Amino acid sequence: MLSRLLAAAALVAPLLLAQTAMAREAWSAPSAKETTKEQTTKEQTAKEPSVAQSAARERQKKCGAEWRALSATEKAAQGPKWPQYYSKCVKRLKEQKA
Repeated sequence: MLSRLLAAAALVAPLLLAQTAMAREAWSAPSAKETTKEQTTKEQTAKEPSVAQSAARERQKKCGAEWRALSATEKAAQGPKWPQYYSKCVKRLKEQKA
């Protein structure tokens, strides 16, 4: 009886060790199929910004550069906070463009 138990344990032990090793590999790295699927999904969802989005981003960059160029006293004269300054700057840039 003991010999049968030892023989069964000898057969099952490598299977259990292989199963845990395979489980670790599965959790640590995605398969190549999953990786390419994720990449194609990201490529499909990524799209170019619209004309309005590009214009808004340009205005934001210009206003940000102007804000950083102002000194502390000029910032106090323009308005104490960035949102108020940005609002005025965007209105000004839109009027200049029109």
